[in-house]
Amino acid sequence: MADTIRIVALTAIVIVAIIGLIWFAVRLAHRPRNVLFGGGLGPELVSQARELKVSGQFDEAVFLVRGETGMSQRAASRLVRRL
Repeated sequence: MADTIRIVALTAIVIVAIIGLIWFAVRLAHRPRNVLFGGGLGPELVSQARELKVSGQFDEAVFLVRGETGMSQRAASRLVRRL
């Protein structure tokens, strides 16, 4: 009886772990491109965003970065603030 309970418990743990790994893989596959891992942030885009930021058009710079790279609002805002 105790062996059966252990087998069922271990099977449940393995199933939960597999489901977690599948969930993680799906989330990873559908994430936006990241600038640090080969996103579309070229020198022209950086200079355009920097010019917009300097001229007081922060929101437009964020919009430009988001449109070109697919970044989230938060990530694009952080990037533009650092320029």
